[in-house]
Parts: sequence; structure tokens; C-alpha cells
Amino acid sequence: MKTTFNLLTVCFLFLLGQFFIGCEKEDMEEFNTNCGTNDSLKSAIVIDPIPIIKIVFDKDGNIYTTIKIGNQTWLAQNLKTTLYNDGTAISDDELYWDYTWYNHDTAYKYRYGALYSWNAVNSGKLAPTGWHVATDADWTILTSYLGGTGVAGGKLKEAGTSHWLSPNTGATNEVSFRALPGGYCTHYFDSPCYQIGKIGYWWTATEALEEKAWCRYMSYNNDDVVRIYTDKEFGFSVRCVKN
Repeated sequence: MKTTFNLLTVCFLFLLGQFFIGCEKEDMEEFNTNCGTNDSLKSAIVIDPIPIIKIVFDKDGNIYTTIKIGNQTWLAQNLKTTLYNDGTAISDDELYWDYTWYNHDTAYKYRYGALYSWNAVNSGKLAPTGWHVATDADWTILTSYLGGTGVAGGKLKEAGTSHWLSPNTGATNEVSFRALPGGYCTHYFDSPCYQIGKIGYWWTATEALEEKAWCRYMSYNNDDVVRIYTDKEFGFSVRCVKN
């Protein structure tokens, strides 16, 4: 609660600061009313609008920021809730979990988010209220807007090699999506996890076959966004889109 309170306090002060800074460019026609009548001030004071960071909370109290890409609004981080949006717990049973962390270690939570089974995705209750897990169509709209699947990965991936292995081909994070290589987990044997640093996988909310669903992945060695379908029992990352 203290963390939430502090964050809300910072946001309030940020907005209050905006009020006192002055007029935005689009308000300059009303300059005489809002900012005075001195001609020298008119020519001297032109303040760019300061973007307001919009935040979203999940039922677990985790905080996300949002990004507008084309006509879509996405969460800018992978989902990490352990509760459905109706407050019920998502199964983390050792033998058959619906969410886990990479290597089943919470140290990966805040950077990479959780890895979910498609059963959790298909519940219809995984995303924060007012949002939904990105569908196959949502991802297609996104990659088409960014120039197609052959280049969109570079624009979506976090730049540099702090989290992606070298060479992290084409990565620019041009639209602030900050896709990370969270790897994946399986339900086989002791539920091993693989490929962190190399590949990021994201479920869609769209079924492909009875036991398979569509997903997307991005890799460290190309700038593609690859569309495939695979077994629903894998644990993949999840991104959400505003309704």
C-alpha cells in the first residue's frame, strides 16, 4: 500500500506541476486569457506539452504504463498478476500451474513478468479490467502498422544487449514496447524453462486447434515477429490491449 500511495502522490505532484508550468502550444490562441497580454511574453514562452504517463493496476496491485501505437493502446510491460481480475487466485500448482516465473524464481517477476499457460489466457479474466489479452488479430494489426512482420520485431524489442543476447538484430524500441526475451517454461517433468535472453514468446487469446493456440515470438538474431501456433501447456509471456 505504501508503494501505491507514493506512486499516486508522485503522479498528483506531476500533474500539479503541469498546471503551473503554463500553456501548451495548442492553447496559444487563448494566450491573452490564460497567460497574460504582454507581447514579449507571447514570443518568448512556448512550452511543449509534457506527456502524461497513464498507469494501470491489475488485481494483484502491480503497476503498468501504457503506450499508444497506431489506433491501439497496449500495456508497456508483460503481465505479472497472480490473480484473475475477479480476485480469484491463478493456479501455481507444482504439477500443473497456470502461471509461473522463469525457473520458478520470483527474481524474474519484475523484469520479465509471469509465464502463463493458455488455460489462464482463455479464462477471459487474466487482463486488468477494461483490457484483454492481445488476440491474433491484435498482433497482426500491430505488426502491419510497423511495416510488416519482417521488420516489426526490431521496432518492438528493447535496444541494446542488457537483456537480449548480442547482436539483438535491428532492435530500436522505436515505439517504446520494450519487448524482452523472457523465454518459456514447459509442464514436462520438472517444468524446465528455456531461452531467456534469446527469445521472447507471447500468447494470443486466439485458439488455432483443439490443443494449440496462436502465439508470437521475437529473437535476438533477427528483427522478425514470427506467428506460429503451439501447445497450450507452454508458459509464455502475455501483453494486453485496451478494450
